[in-house]
Amino acid sequence: MRVLLVNMPWSPIDLPSLALGILKRSVDERVPGASAEVLHANLAFTDWITERTEFTADDYEYYALSSYFMGCGDWVFSAALYRDPDWRDAEFTATMTGKLKPARMEMTRALHRIVPEFVEMIARRIVAEEPDVVGFTSTFQQNTAALAAARRVKEIVPHVVTVLGGANCDGEQGAAVHRNFSFVDYVVRGEGEGAFPQLLTALAEKAPVDAVPGLCHRDPARNSVANPMATRPLPPAAILAPDYSGYFERLAASVARNWVEPKLVVEGARGCWWGEKHHCTFCGLNGSFMEFRSKSPDTFYDEIMELARRHRVLDMYVVDNILDMRYLSTVLPRIIDSGYDLRLHIEIKANMKRGQLRTLADAGLIYVQPGIESLNSRVLDLMDKGVSGCQNVRMLRDGAETGLSVAWNYLHGFPGESAEDYDPVIAQIPALEHLDPPVDLSARIAIERFSPYFERPELGFTKLRPEAHYRFTYDLPEEELYDMAYVFEVPARGIGEPTVSALNAALADWKKHHTDARLTHDDHGDRIVLVSRRRAFDWRAMELTDPVDLVLFRLLDQPHTAQALTRKAAARVPGAAPDETRVRRVLDDWLALGIVFTDAGQYVHIAPAAVNEDLLRLDFMRHVHAEDGTAPAVPAADGGAAVPEPA
Repeated sequence: MRVLLVNMPWSPIDLPSLALGILKRSVDERVPGASAEVLHANLAFTDWITERTEFTADDYEYYALSSYFMGCGDWVFSAALYRDPDWRDAEFTATMTGKLKPARMEMTRALHRIVPEFVEMIARRIVAEEPDVVGFTSTFQQNTAALAAARRVKEIVPHVVTVLGGANCDGEQGAAVHRNFSFVDYVVRGEGEGAFPQLLTALAEKAPVDAVPGLCHRDPARNSVANPMATRPLPPAAILAPDYSGYFERLAASVARNWVEPKLVVEGARGCWWGEKHHCTFCGLNGSFMEFRSKSPDTFYDEIMELARRHRVLDMYVVDNILDMRYLSTVLPRIIDSGYDLRLHIEIKANMKRGQLRTLADAGLIYVQPGIESLNSRVLDLMDKGVSGCQNVRMLRDGAETGLSVAWNYLHGFPGESAEDYDPVIAQIPALEHLDPPVDLSARIAIERFSPYFERPELGFTKLRPEAHYRFTYDLPEEELYDMAYVFEVPARGIGEPTVSALNAALADWKKHHTDARLTHDDHGDRIVLVSRRRAFDWRAMELTDPVDLVLFRLLDQPHTAQALTRKAAARVPGAAPDETRVRRVLDDWLALGIVFTDAGQYVHIAPAAVNEDLLRLDFMRHVHAEDGTAPAVPAADGGAAVPEPA
């Protein structure tokens, strides 16, 4: 049995498909007499489209990821799905005017008109491979491209079996796809490496498929039948390592080789151990199975090393929704000792300790996504995030100190939030400009399938409708779109436009000035030196020398209330214990100087430990000024000594 697995646009071009890599291996190893190959149709598209239009890596990224919540990538291929180059062009234009820049609107409409030619070409390439089964993966904005290709393949060679799977086919979504697109013979819902080999085996043996978990198939009358979903997720031992044969060779022959630095995709765990206990209210990840399970440390380490050796690629994207904390003391130390200079991207929880972050950095996990989402504790409580605003700021500070690049998003629009939750944060953002800003401006939350906001209307969202782009992309009634959609529209909740505008203005300034902003500290034992270069603060350097101030600053390495600081300082400064009035005066001074961040009654200092360049520059300039006597004085914190200002 020949199985062809197809990765259509808009799958990312800098990554091989993890799903198809796993399925290829599962077919080759678990289905007797079957072999699988992967067709990288996303790379074929980059070569095809660049021969015909001015199209760049940024354009591809836009349709693959940036425009996901507007559905531009899916609408582009709806013209091929419905074989109409003008398919709902008027509806698209009317809906998206004002949301898209004119140049982007023009490109999207032009792509919409031309992509049916690409689908025809790729369908004939698929057919030329003479497969028995063609499997399409569908995640994010791949749905219409995959459906369009499946339709055309089925028209050319009706006997070929067409199968669709992936994140867009989980639960009710997959059942709706199967009901509404008769040219798709089977839809695999849930974890494919279990169901797909079972389906292929049944096809080879001409056996019934009623027992394949989650599978959608058709009865003799051609009615769509959806088998019950699996009741338990796959155990970690059954999760195979991917086989990426062919991807890097295909990329090397593509124009896309000039666009991207390819990465490997690795998987150590599925599910979310935090979500099992506290499912973040807006999160629709993990779909049918939240249960956390992870591969053994030996297995995961061996997979990472084998992929690096085989493909000679050191940049890796770890797709786990959350890090298995066991790996900090098992897998990561072995990576550190391996001699491989890996660069890994991973999602973590924002309350990890500095020592744990150093382990991540030493192991090459220099790109982390800690799921910060807000810097206000009350809003974070509405999300059920399990962290405070000060903890999130501490994460940004410690990330900077340990050399981690922190990727995060700022979200708003939660039922119950108010301007009073945002105003204090907005006022303090200029003090944070030396830390990693969010990747973009604040975004109103989307209601995602599988999230508590979707499943539980009592949390504040009712009368959900599929987002508008589903309506101008598919020719389906509303009730079918509801089952097929992943993102839903609702009336806005939470803060209003004035607060959103103020927040986004502050975030835009943060992003603009981040590169030039600095705040660091160096602890010499008897004194702490602070160096600042931030546009909102006119001081450049100061020393803390008072014993109480030294103790307070060191305690503020972690979030504390004023009362807790007073109590702990009393135990650390015998005979000179400060009262709460003194502590609050210091906190107020440090807040005005942009040395601390405060939220929900807690405070945390925001100065990463100094990098050598700042210290050398400070020491050099102090020496120069001491010789010529020209140094201006700068203000010091309560109990601190003024230090000459560096040039």
